[in-house]
Amino acid sequence: MRQRNLSMVMRAIADHGPLSRARIAEHVGLTRAAVSTLVGELAGAELLVELGRDRPGTVGRPGSALALSDRGPAGLGAEIGVDHLAVCAVDLRGEVRVKAEESAPNRDSSPSLVLGRLAGLVRRVADEAGAGGLRPAGLCVAVPGPVERGSTRVVRTPNLGWPPVDLGDALSGTLPEPVPMTVANEANLGALAELWIGGHGPGLTDFVHVSAEIGIGAAVVVDGELLRGAHGFAGELGHVPVRPEGLPCRCGGRGCLEQYAGEAAVLHAAGVVAPAGAGVELLRRSASDGDRAVLEALCGAGSALGIALTATVQLLDPQAVVLGGALAELATWLAPAAEEELRRRLQLPRSRLVVSRLGRSGPLLGAAHSVVRAVLDDPLASGAPAG
Repeated sequence: MRQRNLSMVMRAIADHGPLSRARIAEHVGLTRAAVSTLVGELAGAELLVELGRDRPGTVGRPGSALALSDRGPAGLGAEIGVDHLAVCAVDLRGEVRVKAEESAPNRDSSPSLVLGRLAGLVRRVADEAGAGGLRPAGLCVAVPGPVERGSTRVVRTPNLGWPPVDLGDALSGTLPEPVPMTVANEANLGALAELWIGGHGPGLTDFVHVSAEIGIGAAVVVDGELLRGAHGFAGELGHVPVRPEGLPCRCGGRGCLEQYAGEAAVLHAAGVVAPAGAGVELLRRSASDGDRAVLEALCGAGSALGIALTATVQLLDPQAVVLGGALAELATWLAPAAEEELRRRLQLPRSRLVVSRLGRSGPLLGAAHSVVRAVLDDPLASGAPAG
């Protein structure tokens, strides 16, 4: 009960703050005396700070407004991409305080080599965050493949060419003090970022999030909760066949969506060669310039995406399909063909297409915010302040 009450106070301030003790009591349904006791505990743990007088217009004597601290616990998010690594630190207010990113040819590289570089980035971000008064409350790593449910084991990464690998074993000892570590599929974390900070409003609670880098992933949110599947592998849209007898895929299947709408497929269809990590920007710039071959390739990719989404929409009936990652950057040219396929194949118009404002930052932000939300759920579990 105490943990639940502490969490309610933190979430009230996170959702509506800054707030006085009296206004917190109104939001959470506790007495002012109980709220004052809880606030005292949270402030002592560096989770809340006093800002001064409450907002104008408050009925009765104004109280001191409380806000989430910009010091103390922070969420560390990390991302392993096919051609990049990234790490960030987010404070309890949701602000990105430190971020580090580097280009890295991770495909077919040794997992130990890639994870060693990632560990170096994590330490660097943690050190810089520490200089700003933050301490890691946890680390969440976004990966381009399915993760065994309830574990840190990545089962399959066809676009990296890795065997199954346990990131918990590989990254243990990365930080000077042990913190909770989780590993999650990048598309799932991108979807959670859309739910939490995507700016769609509280009404969008049922949607399919489709994102792309080198591959294409999807995640399903139902009634505000991520649909993980029995084994944690839900959302492998990139390996749904759109041409059953089509091109062979790295996954072992044929005619998968990635072979027609993935970055490499679009570049090939357009007859364009791009340096590693520059493909999406090259496609975007060429499409903006009216390059006919690129426009036709993007139209074909959008059509293949629409075919794959048709079955998804028929089965799940979501409020929306959110295009994230590289798809968000190319949506101007992809979305019309995808929408046309949906209109042609669906009996009833439904499930509008929405373009993410987070773009390719979604998985990294989702990873860091998942740690922050864990602190809000169990505030005192993040440990006492140092010193």
